[in-house]
Amino acid sequence: MQKDIKTEIIEWVKAIVFALILALIIRGFIFEPMIVPTGSMIPTIEINDRIVVNKFIYRFQAPDYNDIVVFKFPDDPRQTFVKRLIGKGGDIIEIKENVLYRNNEPIQEPYLKETMHSDFGPYRVPENHYFMMGDNRNNSRDSRFWENKYVSQKQVVGKATYRIWPINRIGQLK
Repeated sequence: MQKDIKTEIIEWVKAIVFALILALIIRGFIFEPMIVPTGSMIPTIEINDRIVVNKFIYRFQAPDYNDIVVFKFPDDPRQTFVKRLIGKGGDIIEIKENVLYRNNEPIQEPYLKETMHSDFGPYRVPENHYFMMGDNRNNSRDSRFWENKYVSQKQVVGKATYRIWPINRIGQLK
């Protein structure tokens, strides 16, 4: 009887340790939940929305235009930001008369909260870097305002793919 209890406890400890290791691997390399504390991505992501970051996807494909990317802030890597990818290496980004241009072509942005109220650029994005902007352009601390304007590939954490809270807004992010 005593041996059965000891064996049972050992099996439970093994199962719990295995579950913790598996959870750490999943969170570290595959998916991570995050809370968005600011309104820079309104209306796509609201303040205090809970999102899931796919940390695995960019191992197989490069970030693309309009992806919602989670990355380490270039001016302070202790901070993590969520923004929309606007420009890639070699692109020329400019805002003139409240319209975003990529390589002298106007970009349609149906996800914007409101019309932008400032001009910017032109700036050429360095190779292996990205230019990021929030959807709430008039209230977003993004590439336009950073000392280090571009996010390197090494600073990319993953792609924001799903909103998991609040319950009435659960779904894929676009």
